[in-house]
Amino acid sequence: MLEDGRPSGRAMHPAPQVIAVIPARGGSKGLPGKNLAEVGGVPLVARAVRAAAAARRIDAVVVSTDDDRIAEVAQAAGAGVVRRPADLSGDTATSESALRHALHSIAAHTGVRPDVLVFVQATSPFIDPTALDLAVDRVQHGHEDVVFSAVPSHVFLWRQTDAGADGVNHVASTRPRRQDREPEYAETGAFYVMRADGFLQAGHRFFGRVGLAPVRPDHAIEIDDAADLERARLLARSVDALDASGDPRHPIIDVDAIVTDFDGVHTDDTAWVDTLGRESVRVSRSDGAGVARLRAAGVPVLILSAEANPVVARRAEKLGVECLHGVDAKGEALAEWALARGIRLDRIAYVGNDRNDLPALELVGWPVAVRDAVPDVLAAARHVLDRAGGHGAVRELADLVIAARDHAATDDPSGPADHGHPDHDHPTHLRAAAR
Repeated sequence: MLEDGRPSGRAMHPAPQVIAVIPARGGSKGLPGKNLAEVGGVPLVARAVRAAAAARRIDAVVVSTDDDRIAEVAQAAGAGVVRRPADLSGDTATSESALRHALHSIAAHTGVRPDVLVFVQATSPFIDPTALDLAVDRVQHGHEDVVFSAVPSHVFLWRQTDAGADGVNHVASTRPRRQDREPEYAETGAFYVMRADGFLQAGHRFFGRVGLAPVRPDHAIEIDDAADLERARLLARSVDALDASGDPRHPIIDVDAIVTDFDGVHTDDTAWVDTLGRESVRVSRSDGAGVARLRAAGVPVLILSAEANPVVARRAEKLGVECLHGVDAKGEALAEWALARGIRLDRIAYVGNDRNDLPALELVGWPVAVRDAVPDVLAAARHVLDRAGGHGAVRELADLVIAARDHAATDDPSGPADHGHPDHDHPTHLRAAAR
């Protein structure tokens, strides 16, 4: 049953529709006490609870455990606790059995079975609440039945056979360039979002239509042994600093210019065509107000689009910003524009939604994606906006940039921060090399 029968606060909404369950048993042969091991000074189970609790679309967070200390740490972090029986806590017990038990316990306590189950693993120390929200949103809106975290990969895989090494995902005689290969995806194990009823019927976490939730490579580490734990501890300082400059949903995006795609960013990526073949699009007045704030603050804005239709230029003219449209090589065009204006690439935020934005996203210090961007763009983004394209995404980014300027002015009333060092804030050249 639920710990004390009286979960409270965020741990248990009276009738939770979206619930996160974190299985965390006390026993672990590979790494004893694993779920209580500290990364960045915080026990793994507490890190998982905090990430799930920070997700806006998750109504309740519970930890399923057989261990008193884990239960204590989970409650201190803000979770409810489901006491797992001994027959579901041994080395052969499956995560699915813990999830089923937790769902039945929650239903018995609340009288309501959640619509969406979010399975979160404490052994993944770097979980982005925004990524959880995006995955929940996709399941709630019926796009997929299951969405799980994965990291894009272009690695050439091999298997050892009696005849020697054999290529798994490639033909050994050809070596296509990275940019000529579609990425494959490695399951990270961090989270799985699924329809609760579908999970109970299927008995396992993969059923119906399954979707990928791309996450950043530095979020993909999963701790199975002591070496993994040490690696996570080494990464924690840089990853936590990047993710958490305050609220991870409201990062300090300190930049000198903003560049945006048009279709799918200023618009919802749809167009109306009349009987004469003329196209029209819908834009957000809220985005216009956001651009006006940027102009008033002296932040240059460029619309950079592959679309040749003059509607792009007309919208830029209306907003009073620069425009380059009909551009195929966005990375090259962005680099030339920045050089001509003396703006460093690592001091630019670029917001996009589709694959043709990737060359530009890889150049800038703040690659940003709208909520409904394609998986590759979500994976490349340093920040994912809460809003979708055409629904206030540009305004959201504008507000973050203005807030960063206000924050800098408060911290240093004498003037703007010194951005002369090439590694200031975000070492873009190192990031690009790692990709």
